[in-house]
Order: sequence, then C-alpha cells, then structure tokens
Amino acid sequence: MALSHRLAIIAAFLIVVCPVRAQQAPAADPLTVMSFNIRYGTANDGVNRWENRREALFALMRAENADLVGLQEALYSQIQEILVAVPGFAVAGVGRDDGRTKGEFSAILFRTNRFTLSNAGTFWFSDTPEVVASTSWGNTITRICSWARLVDRDGRAFWHYNVHLDHISQPSRERSTELLARRIASVAHRGEPAIVTGDLNVGESNPAVAALVGSPSAPGVFVDTFRVLHPDTRDVGTFTGFDATSIAGDKIDYVFVPRGTEVLSAAIVRTAANGRSPSDHFPVTARFRLR
Repeated sequence: MALSHRLAIIAAFLIVVCPVRAQQAPAADPLTVMSFNIRYGTANDGVNRWENRREALFALMRAENADLVGLQEALYSQIQEILVAVPGFAVAGVGRDDGRTKGEFSAILFRTNRFTLSNAGTFWFSDTPEVVASTSWGNTITRICSWARLVDRDGRAFWHYNVHLDHISQPSRERSTELLARRIASVAHRGEPAIVTGDLNVGESNPAVAALVGSPSAPGVFVDTFRVLHPDTRDVGTFTGFDATSIAGDKIDYVFVPRGTEVLSAAIVRTAANGRSPSDHFPVTARFRLR
C-alpha cells in the first residue's frame, strides 16, 4: 500500500475516533450595571432640589462609568440633561403617564459604543399591562417596567428590565414582580439571559423580592448581585433622605442577575459632597459576566 494512501486512512481514523476538540466560545466581556433612583427633578426638596445636586449626580455617574444604568424617578428633562452631561449613552423607555414623555420614566441608559438596541418596550403594572397609565392592585400611582433587548459588540444578546414598584401597596408590589417574572419567562425560549434593575421599595425578605430570587428551599431564577459577594453585610440601607451617613434600614435597590452568573463586584455607592447624597437613594452597582 502506498505511503500516501496509508496516511490518508490514518487521518480519516483520527477524525472519526479522535475528533478535534471544538474551540470554546470566548468568555463574554463583563458588564457594569447601575440602578439609581435619582429623585424627581420637580420635587420641592429645598437645599436638595435638582438644581443644587445635579452636578454631583453627573459626577457620580461619570466616575462609576457603568455600561448600563436603570434610572427610577427620572423625568424627561432630567434624562436629557444626563445624556448631555454624561456622554456616550442612549435611552430606552417612555413616560408612565402618556407612553411618551410625560411622567416618571423607568429608563434604561446604554452605551452606544458597545450595544445595539434590538427592541424595547414598556408595560404597566396592572391587570391591563399594555394600557398606558393603567393601575390595579391598590397602587394609586402608576407603575411601569421598561425593557430593552440589547446586542453586545460580540453579538450576544440579553434583556434588561428596569422597574420602580409601588411605595404603599404590598399587593401591588407582589403582583408586579409576579407579572415581571412571567414576562421574563415568556422570552426565555430564546436562550438569552435577562437582568433586572430597580427600586422595589421593599427589603430583601419581602415576598415581592421572593418572586424573583425564591427562598432557600426553593431558589428562584435570579440572585441579588450584592448578596452574592456580601452575604452577611448588615448596614445596607439604600434610602438616604439625602443624608449620606444614613446606612441603616433596608436595601430596597437592586441589580438582579440569573442564578449562576459570575459576579465580579457589587457595591452600594455612598458618594457624597459636603455630607449630602446626590439623590435620596444610594445607587447600587454590579460588575458581572453573563453566561
């Protein structure tokens, strides 16, 4: 048998019996995500009114340099100011009162040099979630979730949901996170991960949070990034009332990621100027790598 023929047979055998190991896809680039309730720009907050604190807020956002920011209590005018003062972002979201520019946004800011916006929308926390400005479940204030499907520069897509739950009605909070969980599950067949940011207006043991993270005996789809790395930290209050020394109370602001996500860092950002916080909430941040 000719040498060339024998070599061809050996090569074929190696291909069948010892296939070449497929290269693993490179790891996804880490994402830095912030959730930040920035307090209404029209609120009568005296020395803490928007005009007196916006520069500090802009500086904080520039310093944290997040890839994605979920804003709560953001009015259209505030968002426009942020887009100018903290360049590089585009926005997904609408005002809750008219589905355009009126009322609070639960806006998602994303870096335009990294992400392409594939799709976006908003639903209302009510029995009729597609009806603009609809309310149910005991909340007298309209509550919404804005979402975006984003494609990273490496071609991987994921979903970002940003929420602000009711501050009074516990039934509304529970029904809202249940609706949110169903909405996320409805797109799970794509095999694309989802993240959730928001001011839930409740602490970590509340059933509204359990709808996302589950319980020790029945873990849910998501984990709180902060608790992945800081499971025993107690001084976690994120509502400040503009007092930067206020660290007691519940952590009510969150960045949730799918269980099993590699969380690289997570923090409650207590940046302050002259003892005052740029908002009446501390922002929370997390850096992680989606699978």
